[in-house]
Amino acid sequence: MRKSFLFVIGMIALAIIVIFLFRRCSYSMAIKDLPLDEQALLIFNEKGCIDCHSEDPNLPFYSSFPIAKGMVEKDVQVGYRAFNIDPVIVALENGTAPSEVALAKIEYSTTYGSMPPAKYKAIHWNSALNATDREVLNTWVMQNRLKYYDNGLATEEFRNEPIRPIVDSLPVNPAKVFLGFELYHDMRLSKNNLVSCATCHPLDKAGVDHLQFSKGIYDQIGGINAPTVYNAAFNCAQFWDGRKEDLAAQAGGPPFDALEMGSESWDEIIAKLSEDKNLVAQFDALYPDGMTGDNIMNAIAEFEMTLITPNSRFDRYLKGDKNAITPDEAEGYALFKEFGCATCHVGQSMGGQSFEYFGILDDYFANREMPADREIIRIKDQGYYNATENEADLRYFKTPNLRNIALTPPYLHDGTVDNLTEATNIMLKYQVKKDATPEQVDKIVKFLHTLNGEYQTEELAISQD
Repeated sequence: MRKSFLFVIGMIALAIIVIFLFRRCSYSMAIKDLPLDEQALLIFNEKGCIDCHSEDPNLPFYSSFPIAKGMVEKDVQVGYRAFNIDPVIVALENGTAPSEVALAKIEYSTTYGSMPPAKYKAIHWNSALNATDREVLNTWVMQNRLKYYDNGLATEEFRNEPIRPIVDSLPVNPAKVFLGFELYHDMRLSKNNLVSCATCHPLDKAGVDHLQFSKGIYDQIGGINAPTVYNAAFNCAQFWDGRKEDLAAQAGGPPFDALEMGSESWDEIIAKLSEDKNLVAQFDALYPDGMTGDNIMNAIAEFEMTLITPNSRFDRYLKGDKNAITPDEAEGYALFKEFGCATCHVGQSMGGQSFEYFGILDDYFANREMPADREIIRIKDQGYYNATENEADLRYFKTPNLRNIALTPPYLHDGTVDNLTEATNIMLKYQVKKDATPEQVDKIVKFLHTLNGEYQTEELAISQD
């Protein structure tokens, strides 16, 4: 009886090995003759990427077992929150551009071997990426990055970096920029004529007011930290929760927010602005329909398109000036990539390209100290959900851009952190679960100080007035 049992077990094991070898052979034969996009798609499917990193995951058969059920559900939840591969699959199938964030996350997994995790590979023997898989994915990432996102500014050595130098300027209409500058500083957009865009986003303070929560009309306190207006032109959406799609739409939000500027309608605002004959003349010269709400938003957005800060020391480094940053700062950048920071903080603005779940690996909100009696904070903590009303988007936030980050404390959406060292440690704990030494964190912070750029050819700085 015992021999029969062992024989059956042996035959089952042999069958599993045969199936494994057959699948590996079939996979290897299939992938080599496919176009690059189809190779990448095959890898994502065959290696189980969609098992966890999808809104509709393919759960394994053992996910219904009592002990395994909770573990699988947790792993799938963490996997999806860390990276949703669904848009990548759509891009591959349609021949469109994958996001810069997706490219960076895939590149990170192949470079540092973070995916698939060991316990998944222990059960799914065929899921481990081999050398060919990594080469295919790295080539696919590079080709897509150069095809869709290269702006020609980085030296050849750095063309395939997840971060790119900021362009010197964006195309704008100078007359609209001038008008937008005036409107940006015009307090008549507010109910009491005492609050302007520049109140919370002063240009001489790196585009932020340096308060945990901004003060609006009648000194009312908001519930979220004001993000910098500098380099917002590069964002995929505006506000921490992404509720506005572009700069123009964003410009139309604060004037009618009860806590911020408190106006009731464009008619109310235009009635006040129309008393200014010079302003009316500018609108009439630039817009066929003169002064309207849409045109006010358009002019402010045109001005904000000029609020970019190129030529930081790190930009000059990427352009080929190896002496622009110190060895410690260069090592900080290497650690920034090694610890996974550059999987979300990508592109020209080093952020603003995706919405990420805050607290992937630990519950940030449970551990945070924050007054519990302010409903506005609870609402703002909901993040992207406020824009979509989809439960799956709860506590996702637009990744802040890191340009000029040393000049824009306090940090995080709730403004609870006033220094970069603590902010870096929080990210390492809650987002990537990396144990870094104080020396390593210090080097990352030193690197972050290389990101201060120039505005109108002068290094951005905080006015002491």
